[in-house]
Amino acid sequence: MSTEVVSALRQRMIEDMNARKLGAHSQRSHIYSCKRFAAFLKRAPDTATPDDIRRFQLHLAETGMSICNRNRIMTGVKFLFRVTLRRLDLVAEIYHLREPQKIPLVMSPDETKRLLAVASSLKARILLGLGYGCGLRASEVVRLKVKHIDSAQKIIRIEQSKGRKDRNVMLSAETLDLLRQWWKARPTRWDAGVPPEERLLFPGRKPGKPMTTRQLSRLFHEAADAAGIRKEVSLHVLRHSFATHLLERGTDIRIIQALLGHDKLDTTARYTRVATGMIARIESPLDLLSRPRNKPRKNRKDPPPA
Repeated sequence: MSTEVVSALRQRMIEDMNARKLGAHSQRSHIYSCKRFAAFLKRAPDTATPDDIRRFQLHLAETGMSICNRNRIMTGVKFLFRVTLRRLDLVAEIYHLREPQKIPLVMSPDETKRLLAVASSLKARILLGLGYGCGLRASEVVRLKVKHIDSAQKIIRIEQSKGRKDRNVMLSAETLDLLRQWWKARPTRWDAGVPPEERLLFPGRKPGKPMTTRQLSRLFHEAADAAGIRKEVSLHVLRHSFATHLLERGTDIRIIQALLGHDKLDTTARYTRVATGMIARIESPLDLLSRPRNKPRKNRKDPPPA
């Protein structure tokens, strides 16, 4: 009976998430969080008590789990009790911790140039080039379709990305040339019956599905190893490097905010803390102290020396 209760509860929670148009990733995360909570309780979550919520949060802390993952799990549990079960008394027991503020890791322009140069194939070059040259997220790169490429206006349209937002990014002549080369070489086995404008630029192994972000990540790490990059980099570092390098070249921060699709300027402003080119050009107060000062004139009425 317990299994039937859990299955019915899960179905109701899925319906609640669909009604609120939560993305597939968020839904998987919330379901996983509630399964983990149920495994801790060893009974259906709808029988939980305030003390159970407290013990579960202590359990997560004792496992040494990161603050980010603890918050993510409790967000899923909170959705279950706030929306699906309407148990606001249990919601009051859930707390979230302030996450450590870390500056993004970026690559130097030279490292980025080396990484793109050693990409093993045309496909890898264009995929990584889109990540760095346009500041796209991995999910945005793999979901690109023909209709998103506007060669006349030299833009790429990103539709319904994170936060269900649209935005435009630049399309350089070099990127457009690579895309045209890739279009001739790209596999076409799933194109039958699909209108040209709806065809995926990077089709996966299943009909109608793009390549996975895991495949893209693997291509990135292969290129990073071949380029001799020793930093603990991930695929997302291309997006961080895109923003930082634009900032160092003097691009207005609000333009960068629009290109990245950030709601808040504060989110974009964190790149000012990693723009090493800008920081290196700032004079230290020690430099000012060591610089010889002009001697003051004794009589202010005297004319300045010719």
